[in-house]
Amino acid sequence: MTETAAFPILRPRRLRLNAALRRMVQETTLSPADFVYPLFVRHGRGVRQPISAMPGQHQLSIDQLAAEARAVAALGLPAVILFGIPETKDALGSDNYNLDGVVPQAIRALKDAAPELVVISDMCFCEYTDHGHCGIINAPGQAHYTPHLPDGYLLNDPTLELLGRASVVHAEAGADIIAPSGMIDGMVRAIRAALDGAGFEHVAVMSYAAKYASGFYGPFREAAESPPSFGDRSQYQMDPANRREAFKEVALDAAEGADILMVKPALPYLDIISAVRARHNLPVAAYQVSGEYAMLHAAAASGWLDLRRCALEALTGIKRAGADLILTYFAKDAARWLQEK
Repeated sequence: MTETAAFPILRPRRLRLNAALRRMVQETTLSPADFVYPLFVRHGRGVRQPISAMPGQHQLSIDQLAAEARAVAALGLPAVILFGIPETKDALGSDNYNLDGVVPQAIRALKDAAPELVVISDMCFCEYTDHGHCGIINAPGQAHYTPHLPDGYLLNDPTLELLGRASVVHAEAGADIIAPSGMIDGMVRAIRAALDGAGFEHVAVMSYAAKYASGFYGPFREAAESPPSFGDRSQYQMDPANRREAFKEVALDAAEGADILMVKPALPYLDIISAVRARHNLPVAAYQVSGEYAMLHAAAASGWLDLRRCALEALTGIKRAGADLILTYFAKDAARWLQEK
């Protein structure tokens, strides 16, 4: 609709006169309920190991999770997402589907401490494999070796079988949501079928539906101890130049039964978030990734910007673009800042 009045009759600044007026007409508001807080969990006791590239973030041992869960819940944050760092890694990432693996143990600890907290399990193999890739790699001597495919190629369908197996293990431990993140073709369908077949039809799937091969993941490699031992993840994650491909990926995951659709990273892909929101009625999540978090901290540490103001501005922009949920390392800080406003 086009406004019929013009200046000087129409003066938009009238509604910016003071803080109360600005709050009355504010179009986008943030709440702690918008945020999901990522947690990195490892074996051991009494471990609260700082992540140098991500100020304020830590790797935590399982015995530290009860206090963390209570602190998260007290801030009004509804959910956490878990990333596991196993004691040992192998070619198949077997700790991911071990009943006593690091993440199943962590899920049980969180649910015991804060039963109302929604626990999301990141479902991928990069943290668990000795090669750092997101599934089974084609290699001579391995059970699934396929001679006509290049060595080092991620084998799609054998990986789907393991994703389904691990998802059931995590659901049995108490996970509320399984979040497949490897961009493996058919991952949502395979996980949905495995969960339903094991009686976990009530467990939701939040798919990393449009996950780009981004340089903004850098600090995460330290946090999750998961850098690939060769190459990169471009053979399965998306090209940052591609937009239409994202809509194809998202539509496939929606058709396969995803309950929530995610775009990752967030800030460089606001156009994708907005377009996904316009195309689908499912909840849309966005992941403000480690590099987005780290660069704001680095700039603030140099005195170049105000951390609180810019972090909240970035989060508001992500929500304004159409995200219903925001996975962010700022979740705890942002919840406190919002309570102070």
